[in-house]
Amino acid sequence: MKKILYVLLLFCIMFTNASAQEVFSEMLKKSKAIVESPTSTEMQKRCSQFKVDALTYMAMKMREEMPDSPAFLLDRQAYSLNNFVSLYISTLLDYRDAIQKDQIEIIKLFMDASFSNPLFNDPDGELVLSYFANSECLTRFSLDTDWPKAYIAVATQLKKLKQKSEEQ
Repeated sequence: MKKILYVLLLFCIMFTNASAQEVFSEMLKKSKAIVESPTSTEMQKRCSQFKVDALTYMAMKMREEMPDSPAFLLDRQAYSLNNFVSLYISTLLDYRDAIQKDQIEIIKLFMDASFSNPLFNDPDGELVLSYFANSECLTRFSLDTDWPKAYIAVATQLKKLKQKSEEQ
């Protein structure tokens, strides 16, 4: 009986890891498809290219620094990255009619959340900050980001901003 439970447990662990890798792979595949599609808008391509680069960087660094990490960690990071970028775009759209000072504040809020929550503490600043330092980029975020933490940080700050504006 114990052997059967052990085999079932092992099977569940293997299935969970495969599913997580499938989610990561699917997000990467969809982002690449948007970048390569002639019908995608420039904004879609730029956001998707950032996702491709961030996902590729994340997978590479996890293989280097966390080779024994469970696959769900990569899945969680990829999912949060997607949510972070989606929240960024929707927030920018919400603030499109706001004064420029408020729009800049929003962009800086997201940039700070990304920069202030590193996952690997990678010393290669040129690579990690390639999007962050480029004022032409729409997604000026650090590649070395713990995306779940960054998402929570920015969502908390946005909630505070909303409460502040409602009080005024």
